[in-house]
Amino acid sequence: MDRIDLFRIFARVVEQASFTRAADTLGVPRSSVSAAVQELEARVGARLLYRTTRKVSPTQDGIAFYERCQRVIADVEDTENLFRHTAARPSGKLRVDVPGRIGRLIITPALPGFLDDYPGIDIDLGVTDRAVNLVEDGIDCVLRVGPLGDSGLIARPIGELPLINVASPAYLARHGTPRAPEDLGHHRAVNYASPSSGRVEDWEWVENGTLHRARLQGRVTVNSAEAYIACCLAGLGLIQIPAYDVREHLEAGELVEVMPRHLAAPMPMALLYPHRQHLSRRLQVFADWLEALLRRQLLQRA
Repeated sequence: MDRIDLFRIFARVVEQASFTRAADTLGVPRSSVSAAVQELEARVGARLLYRTTRKVSPTQDGIAFYERCQRVIADVEDTENLFRHTAARPSGKLRVDVPGRIGRLIITPALPGFLDDYPGIDIDLGVTDRAVNLVEDGIDCVLRVGPLGDSGLIARPIGELPLINVASPAYLARHGTPRAPEDLGHHRAVNYASPSSGRVEDWEWVENGTLHRARLQGRVTVNSAEAYIACCLAGLGLIQIPAYDVREHLEAGELVEVMPRHLAAPMPMALLYPHRQHLSRRLQVFADWLEALLRRQLLQRA
């Protein structure tokens, strides 16, 4: 079998986490997929996949090899399409993962316009607040909000997401309105625990260029943005939240902004890819569309 075909089959197995699903998407027998992977492992002299009855996942060598395969495949596709780019329309499936509320409130309502503009592209949209592994889960790109760790992924910065402090009118009527950080000792917060680490976030504010943190009293801890906002609406405490998340609640008078001069630092937002070079055209046009959408909808205060 041609070497590039072996690369394509191996990459599809990694992305689908299954020999059977990879065979179905490629339109070839499962036995051909299994034989291709065995031939590739023999050629490179390394085990590339862990195989169980329930799942197929890449080994450490397999992860590194997958990233190189992606670059080689993209190189070949770019070369094949060198003189056809102006006429060719991007096509194929994209697997994208985005945070829950951004996906529900911002991206999903705008998707019909993108799909109308690019009828050859299908989107497999994951909407979750948990961290995903791009290679193991077969994801083309993810949208992340917050500081990035040293993941080895390639980041495309989108901008910074403004945060505001809010409370419900009922909470403020009962506990008063905080005006400055020194008032926070007399107030409660709805605690937010990271879905990934379980760590409860401190209350933060920037003053004279210095970031300050404090642990506020709170009787309720949540691990999702939906519950965080719902508890605030119920009068259970103050929260710090991206401005877009509560825009409608502010306009309806269901929440009130407090301490507007003592805000947490904006949260960086970025698209992450699993490899450095040669994004597919479908991923390029989607990433450009998504960045323009997010800058227009999110990067402004409520």
